[in-house]
Amino acid sequence: MFEAEWVDESDIKREKQKARELRRTSWWLNRVNEGRCYYCGLKVGAEGLTMDHVVPLIRGGKSNKGNIVPACKGCNNKKKYLLPIEWEEYLLTLKKDETVI
Repeated sequence: MFEAEWVDESDIKREKQKARELRRTSWWLNRVNEGRCYYCGLKVGAEGLTMDHVVPLIRGGKSNKGNIVPACKGCNNKKKYLLPIEWEEYLLTLKKDETVI
C-alpha cells in the first residue's frame, strides 16, 4: 500500500470535512444528476456514484471543485490512491490484457 508520511493526518481530516460539505451543495448534486462515472462513462444513476478525489487526499489532493469528480464504485475502489497518470497506465494495462487471447 502507498504510504505518504508527508501528508499530515489533520490535513486529511480537514479535507474530508470539506468534501462532506461539498456533497451537500447544488454543485455536487448537478455533477451526479447525470449519473455517469467520470472515469469509465458508465451510467449508474446518481445513487451509484461516489465522490472521488482526482488527486487523492493521501497524495496531497484537496477537496475542491477542481479535484472532485463523480465515480462509480468500481472505478473509485480500483483507483484508490492513484494519481491520474498512474490510473491511466492501469487502464492501459487492462486494455492490453483484454486483447490477449
